[in-house]
Amino acid sequence: MRKFLKLRGNKSFNYTPRYYKGEGNPFKIEHKLDKFRSTAHTNRGLKNKFSSAFEDLKNEGDKNSKTRFLVILVVLLLIFLFIIDFDLSIFFGS
Repeated sequence: MRKFLKLRGNKSFNYTPRYYKGEGNPFKIEHKLDKFRSTAHTNRGLKNKFSSAFEDLKNEGDKNSKTRFLVILVVLLLIFLFIIDFDLSIFFGS
């Protein structure tokens, strides 16, 4: 009678993937470049977020990125003003 009331346990298998080289967990999905990204590792707390933001400001990437961004922004702004038929003559002298 005791055998019928006892629940059967889960089977455990000793499975290793076919092409597993033995480094870390084979089932953990991680991108190759995550260790170089500052946004991949989430910092909890307001102080940690501000400190990581200031560190990102110190690290400048491409020197031309700011000028490229400003040129694209001005072109998109002029296209938007042209679409809404904005009169640009108010900025220039008569």
